Amino acid sequence: MPSPLRPEQRRFPLHVHISVMFTFLLLLTGVVLGLFNYRQTTQIILSSSEKLFNRIEQDVRLDLQATYAPIRHLLSLLAETPAAGSSSLESRLALLKPFSQSLTDNPDLASLYLGYGNGDFFMVRPLRTPALKTLLKAPDAAAFQVWSIEHDASGQAHSQSLFFDQALSPVGRQNNPVDPYDPRSRAWYINARQQAEQITTEPYVFFSTHNVGTTLARRSGDDAVIGADLTLDALSATLIKHVVTPATQIVLFDAEGNAVAYPDSSRLIVDDRTARLAKAADLSPALHTLLSGHQGNRLKADGRLWIVARSQLQEGGPKGLQMALLVPEDELLVDAYRMRWQGALITLATLLLCLPLGWLISRILVKPLHALVKEADAIRSFDFNFPVTRRSPVLEVDQLSLSMARMKDTLASFFRITDSLTAETRFAPLLQRVLFETVQIAQAQAGLIYLRENDGNRMEPYGLVVDGESQALAAFDIQGRNLDAVQSPEWFRQLANANTVVSNLGFEQATDLQKVLLAMESPRVHLIGIRLHNRHNETVGLLVLLINDSGTASDLEKLRPDRIAFLQAVSGAAAVSIESQRLQARQKQLLDAFIQLLAGAIDAKSPYTGGHCQRVPELTLMLAHAAAASQAPAFSDYQPNEDEWEALHIAAWLHDCGKVTTPEYVVDKATKLETLNDRLHEIRTRFEVLKRDAWVSYWQALAMGGEERQLAELRDATLTTLDDDFAFVAHCNLGSEAMAEADLQRLQGIAQRTWTRTLDDRLGLSWEENRRQARTPAPTLPVNEPLLADKPEHLLERAEGELIPEDNPWGFKLDVPPYKYNRGELYNLSIPRGTLTREERYIINHHMVQTILMLSHLPFPGHLNSIAEIAGGHHEKMDGTGYPKRLKREDMSLPARMMAIADIFEALTAADRPYKKAKSLSEALGIMATMCREAHIDAELFGLFIRDGVYLQYATRFLDPRQIDVVDPAAVLLKAGLTV
Repeated sequence: MPSPLRPEQRRFPLHVHISVMFTFLLLLTGVVLGLFNYRQTTQIILSSSEKLFNRIEQDVRLDLQATYAPIRHLLSLLAETPAAGSSSLESRLALLKPFSQSLTDNPDLASLYLGYGNGDFFMVRPLRTPALKTLLKAPDAAAFQVWSIEHDASGQAHSQSLFFDQALSPVGRQNNPVDPYDPRSRAWYINARQQAEQITTEPYVFFSTHNVGTTLARRSGDDAVIGADLTLDALSATLIKHVVTPATQIVLFDAEGNAVAYPDSSRLIVDDRTARLAKAADLSPALHTLLSGHQGNRLKADGRLWIVARSQLQEGGPKGLQMALLVPEDELLVDAYRMRWQGALITLATLLLCLPLGWLISRILVKPLHALVKEADAIRSFDFNFPVTRRSPVLEVDQLSLSMARMKDTLASFFRITDSLTAETRFAPLLQRVLFETVQIAQAQAGLIYLRENDGNRMEPYGLVVDGESQALAAFDIQGRNLDAVQSPEWFRQLANANTVVSNLGFEQATDLQKVLLAMESPRVHLIGIRLHNRHNETVGLLVLLINDSGTASDLEKLRPDRIAFLQAVSGAAAVSIESQRLQARQKQLLDAFIQLLAGAIDAKSPYTGGHCQRVPELTLMLAHAAAASQAPAFSDYQPNEDEWEALHIAAWLHDCGKVTTPEYVVDKATKLETLNDRLHEIRTRFEVLKRDAWVSYWQALAMGGEERQLAELRDATLTTLDDDFAFVAHCNLGSEAMAEADLQRLQGIAQRTWTRTLDDRLGLSWEENRRQARTPAPTLPVNEPLLADKPEHLLERAEGELIPEDNPWGFKLDVPPYKYNRGELYNLSIPRGTLTREERYIINHHMVQTILMLSHLPFPGHLNSIAEIAGGHHEKMDGTGYPKRLKREDMSLPARMMAIADIFEALTAADRPYKKAKSLSEALGIMATMCREAHIDAELFGLFIRDGVYLQYATRFLDPRQIDVVDPAAVLLKAGLTV
């Protein structure tokens, strides 16, 4: 107990002490390592810089040697040329070719020349730049200048410039009357005459080109000196490559301090007029300090510390050249500085990150409890992926952690199983999953599931699993039973009154489960029976689990109450999923039956299209299965899943559902004048009236004393003409042949014949037809009317609600006729081909619009959203000329293109159409081949349709044997343009 006289010493928690200690040690370690790394890095960089300077010196030395050595060899060769000793320009021009070639091969050479003891001079200079040509007033085509100075016998000098093109053909000549140049007064001539070896002048600025260079010369024979002007521009470019840092200073200078090479070569010449070289010391303050007598490898200049190096080079003049290199230390050591600051930042960041470490270490004993609280909160939020709490050194905390982990695993397993069961959309796999999951949970060796049939009380076996493998029920002779049947086993009857039964079965009591026990190789088993309930607490099935009874504690452990409770919970979720799947299956069956009922009603609506809506789905699925099985690249990605097969099945059955809105008398129109009845009968009546009129006219004329023979001939001629004209009109009404122009003209002539109507044709009609007749005034009776009439009342207007706007949301692109019907007699009889008018053709085509509208408004689930697109595209053409949307091939899905082929082939081969005769197999395929070549149907699908024999498979099932003739697939593919 603390003394009351002494104040209690302030104490700090352990985590504070640990944090302070960690911080101090880490900071100390970071400072020591940072300083050590900085010193080591600085020494490494400085040591490396010395090696770098040596390498730069060696590179520059090699560049100088590479520049001078070839020129020396060239002069040695050219000095021995016999033409070098010639005394006249004509003979000296023999040197033009070797000189020009040498100048071309050595771009650093500014000129080659010969000086003679009598003052003659012969020089060849390449004209490489337009500025040089301008300076020398050379022609544009000139590539070389020959400067020649000759002295005559009196010692008079004659100077001239000759210009030659690239082929060494003369292109100009220029005299230089005032030319004071004398080679004998030049240093290169004088020095070369005095020495037996080659000489090299100090670098200087060439007067004519303002290039920095030197002259190399040597004696040629007894009286001549050959020289070469060599530019040193390449040395400045070489120095640029050796700039170590942005502020690096590097320069080559001669013994007089003149700079001959510098990265900024424009600063080498001080004045263009005097052509004087700049002093190296004037190029920068640092160079000035270095060349003012500084010693050592470091200097301070221009406010910076520099690392320097100097070296002597043998080439470049009689006394050679010198090189000076200066690099700012701050730029050279920038990496060292960066590493120093990075080390400091890393130390600081590590320090900040590790400050909580002491706190965490001091509280390590209570950390598992905090983790358990978070884990409990996560379980409450149904988050079972929360990390498992680490083992604690405290026994009680560790036991609580293990218990929490078991609880979490149990709940996670339950929700995982229920999620997987509810996610399964197929009934048979669902049953298998229920069995496998429950068998795995119970650690059972076998599992069996019974389901209730319909609404009765009978349970039928539906699935069996033994040793983790699904088994065929027929091989085990397992029977279905009523729950309350007296002859059923005891455990079976108990399930009629209890939700769960746990019992022990021997081989004798197993009855029809004996073969299951044999497969388990177990004479006795523990049986767990669980009744499956739906939402209304009705029994939908039984779940039976069989566990080996070996008498060990591990087998009894599997029958613990918590295990049974978990199985009951899982089986409850399984029962709901099974019931939902069965209800969904029944709904699908109801939907499918309704769809087939609707399709059958559409076919039944017209006796002539019966079976079309049933045959097209069969053919479409045949083609789809062929595409799914094909290895062709065009179909490699077509692998429909179950939902896509369902969508295709429904779309195929409903592809013509819009036909419920199409009048059957339009669909079934067998003749041109047919509506609800064939109006040819009205025309026949008019012809009969005209024939009666002929007889009446005959009898009247005879009664009036006319000559009988002539009247009879006139009567008979009239009757014959009327019979022939009616027969012609009746033939036109059939529409079996195309109308020729002569037929149309004859029809027009027949229409001009008139007949007399004496009765009012507006009596006894509907108000709607009277409204149409009111467009024209009623004539006075009797009235003469055309034998074939196109009357205003024959035009039936289209209701405004039937018009399709151009910007409709479905993308329909149809040419809508102005009238809904045109029932004009002459108009209909003049149909060029077939029996349908333009208006009636539109009404038939309009069934596609209705199909898409009807299917688009149906609340299909998401996986069936493609039904409208598939069903609504079977009248589209691949070239975009189809209807109702004028889609092209790339705008259509593969199933929609399949349906187009199926619809066309079925229509061509159907034997129940009144307006055409069924085509044979070869005829139908020939027509479709033409359609394929004209891009009306999909070429790849049609090729598959032929090559895989889908057409023959369909024909065998649905066509009249008389329609199935010999088909040459190769010829059909050739006609379709699918083979060469």
